[in-house]
Formats: sequence, C-alpha cells, structure tokens
Amino acid sequence: MEYRRLGSLNVSLVGIGCNNFGWRTDEAGTVAVVDAALDSGINFFDTADCYGAGQSEEYLGKALRGRRNKALIATKFGIKMGEGKEGARAEYVREALEASLKRLRVDTIDLYQIHRPDPNTPIGETMEALNEAVRAGKVREIGCSNFSVEQMREARETKHRHQFASIQNEYSLMKRDAEADVLPECAETGVGFLPYFPLANGLLTGKYRKGASFPEASRAKDGFGPKIFNDANLERADALAAFASSRGHSLLDLAFSWLATRPEVSSVIAGAKTPEQVRANSGAASWKLTAADLAEVNRILE
Repeated sequence: MEYRRLGSLNVSLVGIGCNNFGWRTDEAGTVAVVDAALDSGINFFDTADCYGAGQSEEYLGKALRGRRNKALIATKFGIKMGEGKEGARAEYVREALEASLKRLRVDTIDLYQIHRPDPNTPIGETMEALNEAVRAGKVREIGCSNFSVEQMREARETKHRHQFASIQNEYSLMKRDAEADVLPECAETGVGFLPYFPLANGLLTGKYRKGASFPEASRAKDGFGPKIFNDANLERADALAAFASSRGHSLLDLAFSWLATRPEVSSVIAGAKTPEQVRANSGAASWKLTAADLAEVNRILE
C-alpha cells in the first residue's frame, strides 16, 4: 500500500468510504470490512455524521475498538441531522463535533470536514470554531467538501492558523470538472484532494454492461446516478474496460490508478460492502500508467 500526505497525516492511497455502514452494511458486516481494510494496509476511513443517521460513525467506532491507533478517521458535519441541527455556525460545529466524538468513541478526530458550504454562515465564523477544536486537541486536521475554488480562497483569506488540509469533491474518469480549477488550486496551495464517487456510482466497477439489467443491491438499481447509467457512458465504460484488459488490468484498476496519477490526490475513497471488495480496491491503485496509457484513455473519453 502506498501512503501520501494529507496535512500532518500519512494516509493510505486507497481509503474506505463508510457511507454503506448502517445502511447497506450492518454492524457485523462493518467489522468484516474494517478488518479486511486494516489487513490490506488501508488506514483511512471516511464517514459523516449523516451516514446511516449516525450509525456509520457508531459502527465504525465499535469496529475500531482496541485498535484506534491503526486508523485515521475522517468525518463530516453540516448536513441536516434533525431540527436545527445543520449548517456551519460556530455553536453547531461544537455540538456536531461532540456528537461525532461520542458516536465514534474517540477523543480526537483525525480529519474533520465541513460537508458542504453554508451560505447562511460567514466562513470566518466556521473557521474559528474549527480552529478552536484543533487547539482543544479534539481535531487534528480540518477539511472541506463540495467547495468551489472561490470558497476555498475565501476560507484561506480568513488567515486562521489552521487552514483546510483537504477538499473532498467528486472526481472520476466520468466526472472531470475538478481538473479545470480545484485540482490546480490544490497543487498550488498544498491542499490534499480526496475524490469521492471515484467509481462513478459503480459504473467503473466493470459490473455494468450496455443492454444488461442492473445488478441487485447496486447503486444503479437503487436509483443513484440516473444520469450516469446512460448508453453513452456504458459504451465508454466498455471501451475503457477493453483498454484495461489489453494491458492485463481490470476497469477497477484503471479507475483507481488513473486517479492516483494525480499527485494532488491524497487518498481515493471508495465504499465497500464486503471484504472481497476491500481486497480488490486495496490493490487497484498499483498500476503505474504511462503517458501513452493516459493519452489513450483521453482519446476514449473524448
């Protein structure tokens, strides 16, 4: 497993997205996934207070009992958790943090992220509350998610000592908007990029084919990403899979390894429901694509 820097943290290049915990994955299943991840050298677990209405954090905390030192925990706040429990005002940041610490059964969260911008709260107020959490030893690094370059710069202009160490936005072979501005901003400022939906809601796992019915218990079957699973994208996925196969790799390998070519990417976060998926993901970023490989991928996508 390769490890990369994210602020003061040394995170595994492949991380585990914990959004399935408490929803598709029960407590025992969560333990199995966490066990497989740690055995594979994965140390980075990304969750949020809203995943499973709090159960994702609870299950992750229980699964890591007795081995907290082997894991780096990232979680998020800001999406509605109940009446008046949302956003990024200082008072709520403190409340949400205490609730996450309790559910996770930890004293410190390694990376605490604002899940999305809050247009009703000045970013300076949020940054002060997050800095307060770092000073108190309750948080090691802070990050943001779903921010634009302008919002990243606005946060940095507050001149707080502790700035965002990371940004988590959507990025994959099928969704490349971040290349226009956010990734260059990360390269310039040293902010780590955490791509979510790296497998384009499962389109890049290799289990979807044009004209075939969606697999049971899949994101496509559950109604996620209806704009992703169209004939044009399915054709692109088939072409990418054929290219990967010609190089002795799978489409999954290509999806991870293509993202890993970007030095701004600190960890590729992907969900997993089974130990088998964890093991497949853990080795998927090891393919070192050449310039010719990347040019061919671009040709297929364009």
